[in-house]
Amino acid sequence: MQISELHILPADNTPGILLKPEGFIRIDGRGLIGHNDETSEQILKWIQEYLKNPAELTIIIIALEYINSASAKILVSILKEISEVVQHKKHFFIHWCYEEEDEDILERGEFISTALNIPIDFIRTQDIKNCFKSVC
Repeated sequence: MQISELHILPADNTPGILLKPEGFIRIDGRGLIGHNDETSEQILKWIQEYLKNPAELTIIIIALEYINSASAKILVSILKEISEVVQHKKHFFIHWCYEEEDEDILERGEFISTALNIPIDFIRTQDIKNCFKSVC
């Protein structure tokens, strides 16, 4: 069964999420509000389907302006699931964009990288909204 692209548009307090079956995931915007079970379930269900036949390389781009604890928990679940592509002898690469002066977002990414024991490429940028926009 072929899965289709899943695109959840950003709102003022929720990030935009783009999941492409070709092996591209983008999470950007602001993660401010509490846990949304319906959206989280939809994303994790998509990832479970994706893991049945993942691309050779899965690229994940995270470009968050802000992330609270509830949103970080969801993000950790997403990254933990996606890292399972290695069980299929596939690869993943995470780009974590953060604005030059935003040490909180950088530290959150470093913590997630350490906690999950997964490599993350940290990219400092002047404008988080333009980080890797040309890729998607």
